[in-house]
Amino acid sequence: MNTKHLSLAVRLLACCIAFAAGPVLAEAPSPYAQINAAAAESPITITRLRGNIRVLQGSGGNIGVLAGRDGLLLVDAGIAVSRDKILAALASIQPGPVRYVINTHWHWDHTDGNGWLRAAGATILADRNIAKRLSETIRVVEWEHTFTPIPESQLPNLLIDGQCVLPFNGEDIVIGAYANAHTDGDLFVYFPKADVLQTGDIFWNGYFPFIDYETGGSIDGTLRSVEETLNRVSDHAQIVPGHGPVGNRADLLAFRNMLIDVRARVAALKRQGKSLADTIAARPTADYDQKWGTGVIGPELFTALVYRGV
Repeated sequence: MNTKHLSLAVRLLACCIAFAAGPVLAEAPSPYAQINAAAAESPITITRLRGNIRVLQGSGGNIGVLAGRDGLLLVDAGIAVSRDKILAALASIQPGPVRYVINTHWHWDHTDGNGWLRAAGATILADRNIAKRLSETIRVVEWEHTFTPIPESQLPNLLIDGQCVLPFNGEDIVIGAYANAHTDGDLFVYFPKADVLQTGDIFWNGYFPFIDYETGGSIDGTLRSVEETLNRVSDHAQIVPGHGPVGNRADLLAFRNMLIDVRARVAALKRQGKSLADTIAARPTADYDQKWGTGVIGPELFTALVYRGV
């Protein structure tokens, strides 16, 4: 699928939706702008899980926090505009420094806080492809945004290959890679004692997901990683998605089933020779829109993303 044509289709859809709602003078904000605006305005909420693990929500992607005698460890760093609110939330959990930050992938809503956290002394762990992507100029068509290289001083400074174990605060934290799923540099983070798994953006709980084809992601790779995760976790596990509320294996299974069904419907329409516009008009996500379609990735954009990959 030509990315220029996809971008045009998404823009036309935004215009049509806005026109249907009433007269307008401009397009709706891009997903990138929407997420940044939300981070600037949203409070940071704290949800406590097992094993002295918490989740901060309100700054882009979910941020995991492990507190204890060794200090604080974060999974993802949120958006930098939320710095003061994140600091206040962390201080309410436990005073003291952030020792480690683990990036689950390169997207700014999970890594934009790396700069201030590294300047404060944190070690930033990431897959090599995460550091590579943060060092490049990348146009993500569907976000309507071009990402430019970040300063070397803000890049992850401890790179990992494959899987490793990080002992910290009484947990032997397992950090492992997904192969080309949401992006080409996705990591999961598992806290075995607490039985808490953070997936990054291969799982959006209650929302249609974004798939970053520009940096190696795909619908099929996402499905493979979801299947891999289902095989890894027990019914007892608490699963922290990239976006949405903390869930469990049943929630991840429902997400998997939705992806399989929508993919099959879109693929069937594409095999019939339907254009992207015709496929969107057929509403292949209709059965799922009420539950999954209320986030920044609406039914039309999600259909376009799946269409691109089948």
